[in-house]
Amino acid sequence: MSVSILLSMAGGLGLFLFGMKLMSESIEKVAGAKLRRILEIFTTNHFTGMLVGIVFTGIIQSSSACTVMVVSFVNSGLMNLYQAAGVIFGANIGTTVTSQLVSFNLSAAAPVILLTGALVVMFCKKQKLVKFAEVIVGFGILFLGLSNMSGAMSGMKDMPQIVELLSSLKNPLFAILVGTVLTAIIQSSSVTVSIVLLMANQDLLGLDITLFIILGCNIGACTSALLASMAGKKDAKRAALIHFLFNVIGTVIMYIILMLAMEPVKNVILAISSDAGRFVANAHTIFKIFQVIVLFPFAGLIVKMTYLIIPGEDKKVGYRDNYQLKYIGEKVVFNPATAVVEVIKELDRMASLASENLNRAMNALITLDEEDIEEVYEVEKNINFLNHAITNYLVKINQTTLPIEDLKSIGSLFHVVNDIERIGDHAENIADAAVQRKETGVSLSKQAQKELGEMLDMVNTLIRFSVEMFAQSKEEHLEDVLHLEDAVDEKERELQRAHVERLTQNECSPEAGMIFSDIVSGLERVADHATNIAFSILDGEKEEDIGS
Repeated sequence: MSVSILLSMAGGLGLFLFGMKLMSESIEKVAGAKLRRILEIFTTNHFTGMLVGIVFTGIIQSSSACTVMVVSFVNSGLMNLYQAAGVIFGANIGTTVTSQLVSFNLSAAAPVILLTGALVVMFCKKQKLVKFAEVIVGFGILFLGLSNMSGAMSGMKDMPQIVELLSSLKNPLFAILVGTVLTAIIQSSSVTVSIVLLMANQDLLGLDITLFIILGCNIGACTSALLASMAGKKDAKRAALIHFLFNVIGTVIMYIILMLAMEPVKNVILAISSDAGRFVANAHTIFKIFQVIVLFPFAGLIVKMTYLIIPGEDKKVGYRDNYQLKYIGEKVVFNPATAVVEVIKELDRMASLASENLNRAMNALITLDEEDIEEVYEVEKNINFLNHAITNYLVKINQTTLPIEDLKSIGSLFHVVNDIERIGDHAENIADAAVQRKETGVSLSKQAQKELGEMLDMVNTLIRFSVEMFAQSKEEHLEDVLHLEDAVDEKERELQRAHVERLTQNECSPEAGMIFSDIVSGLERVADHATNIAFSILDGEKEEDIGS
């Protein structure tokens, strides 16, 4: 009898964990990109950041997922630590939504919810609707698991060993330790609090001790972010530490209050609770809100504490640092919801490297500076490294659970990598022409140099606008890009005509003419690649509008 009850409990827990994971991941797939943009836009100060953290975590039902995302944002430079503190504070309140839902006991509706979601997943053709239905399926599985666990716990009341074991749990510090360890293992405070809630409903745990277990759950919830930050930069580690310090300090404060005034606190919570389950859920929410109210004014101080605990700065990875990734790779925090954003930042860095190298090569073509020529070849090797590394990373993240909107952009990112790499190749071709000039003594006329400089200026402006469109979504540059692309094409035709005219009048040598013609054609192709980069942010509908 006892074995079947334990198996039923284990099965229910498995369903609950799977339902939570499926629901959280499905929400991130459906709305991850939108939620990420909300995080980017509305976290300019502590208060708005806190509100966003509450809403964000309430939607995705996981403070761990929210905090890991914040850690990855800080790691990639999209958010500073002071902004992160506000979101993390809010996430601690938002995570109580799950226990509130569980306390309302929707288990009776679980089969209907599950069937509805399953039917949509099986027969609907629209991908976005299917992903939304997966959220419903996860929700249904979650409550089905709760129903199984609740039934198993009901049977546990007839098992003297279990009752005796749980009734012996009276030491507050030990209860905090139990909550911490269980949550660290499960990596979800929502799950642990839900289990405590069910046990309280079945009179397996006293109300007093549940309050201390909840405090332990809050500390254990920091595990995911701390583990994720280990591979990241120091600021990412500090962001995870903000979460840890908030919960540890908050737990100490609540522990002291409970030890001094357990009965008044319990009576306040009982006054707004209809049963033991609601008591646990309400206690979880009240504790979190109280901790945020108390610690919110000291958010800046908590951030400063992280600098004392983790001193120093990371070694800066500059544009010219060879064979290093700055925003992606094994040494950076990975989170599906921010992976594409980090790739875009790495591509922005690669584009700056290629643009800088193009100008260096053009300078070398005129001055024949040997150091510039050598540096062009060295930087080109770095661009090739970035090309392969970013491409491999895109292949890797394409196999993960990316948000739907991000998944659609993966194809265009592959093209952007290729376009940037081709700009780098054209810089190398110009360096080859500089070497040819140096070895053969071919000279370029002042007029030819002036014309190449004018065309390079146009191409530089086009690259700048295109990269800003791609990296910063500045669609206001679209008309400028289209105009410049046409102007560069016209300039190329004009310079080729002028070049032929100079050749026919013997004003330049055939060798110089060939170099000039190749460079002009190369710059026009660079402009084409830059335009491709700009267009990569547009969806099919917009591209069709432009084409018409």
